[in-house]
Amino acid sequence: MPISKDSVRIGALTEGRSKVSRRFTIISSCSDLWGGSEELWSAAACALAENGHSVSCFKTGVDTNHPSVRRLKSFNCTVRNLRRRNRGPVLIKYAHVLPLALHLLTRRPDLVLISQGDNYDGLYLGYLCQKLGIPYTLICQKASDYLWPEDKLRSYKSAVFEGAVKCFFVSEHNRRLTEDQYGITLKNAQVVRNPYMVRTAQPLPWPVNDDDNLKLACVARLYLLDKGQDMLLRVLARNKWKERKLHVSFFGQGVNRQSLESLAGKLGIQNISFEGQTSEVISIWRDHHALILPSRAEGMPLSLVESMMCGRPGIVTNVGGTAEIVEDRVTGFLAAPVEDSLDAVLEEMWARRHDLREMGRRAATRIRELVSPNPAQDFANMLLKIVGELAEAKTRRHVVGHITASDPSPVRVSPDAEI
Repeated sequence: MPISKDSVRIGALTEGRSKVSRRFTIISSCSDLWGGSEELWSAAACALAENGHSVSCFKTGVDTNHPSVRRLKSFNCTVRNLRRRNRGPVLIKYAHVLPLALHLLTRRPDLVLISQGDNYDGLYLGYLCQKLGIPYTLICQKASDYLWPEDKLRSYKSAVFEGAVKCFFVSEHNRRLTEDQYGITLKNAQVVRNPYMVRTAQPLPWPVNDDDNLKLACVARLYLLDKGQDMLLRVLARNKWKERKLHVSFFGQGVNRQSLESLAGKLGIQNISFEGQTSEVISIWRDHHALILPSRAEGMPLSLVESMMCGRPGIVTNVGGTAEIVEDRVTGFLAAPVEDSLDAVLEEMWARRHDLREMGRRAATRIRELVSPNPAQDFANMLLKIVGELAEAKTRRHVVGHITASDPSPVRVSPDAEI
């Protein structure tokens, strides 16, 4: 079939769309000062801004001195406070919606990206975009088996998922669980990877300790509801673990540090330490043999990806996407998120502790097959593709509408036309 003039016109209008400066608004619903769930959107924002696109960011409780916030501003991204970090009455809690709505109406971004720490905490922002007629995408960084939506909210929340241009999940588990929780199949769903904080082309040298201790690192936010460090402490309180040459270092900060320290004291555990927060991830794995992660809920834990990148196997619970990157007893160990299962898996790890180095080598190879070198740039490219497709669809609607208005007669195709 010959190419029509209208097709040429559409092509001319959409040609070079990647060179057009696009407008993005990114909203993070995470209530922490900063967390692992913030890394994907912030790194993608920097990648977009570096390539000439306009990016406005909204974040709860913005800390202007945080390195990631400073980096965003260095790329000329605007970073605004979404709301204060409080748990006030509903009228105060949602007072930030009006100024946000005014921003969206004034700016009219090409795309809004809503980054959620879970799979529900930013859905009201998607609802706002729906009402304003602005295209939006969702990131779901976690889904919990123990947190299901109330029946009275399922209809509106599922409509927000289905109304998104794309719903991004960090693991297949989280996608499936979200679909189960809302009784829907998301045709607009896609799994993406989070950026990681280590840059090493090969596994790190294996640690050699003078005291011959096996050193495990638990790298996670100190938040027991999700991360389950209390389960690990109760396992370590069993006599056999107190008597073995095993040390567990807890890295991270959070609202339950004092609770964990108090519990460790109550249980009489001596072979642990609380190391606090560190941005030097590689330094952790220069000195530790494996990751231990007793989580109750996860998305795709960055600490697991990073430990595998460094050639350290993970001893992790089978929650979230952990089983999607860990092959049990080959590149790590998988346990159920209960104490007896965690203890049994640790016992098997102890019996095979001389195999950990080889398991770590296999883990390093496998994770490089599963995760690209630059997930943030990959994600930024996805967002640009979405905006380009939206612009092209809008152009086509405009051209078709213009043709229809100027020539309302029906289009007739000759029976001899080549199709």
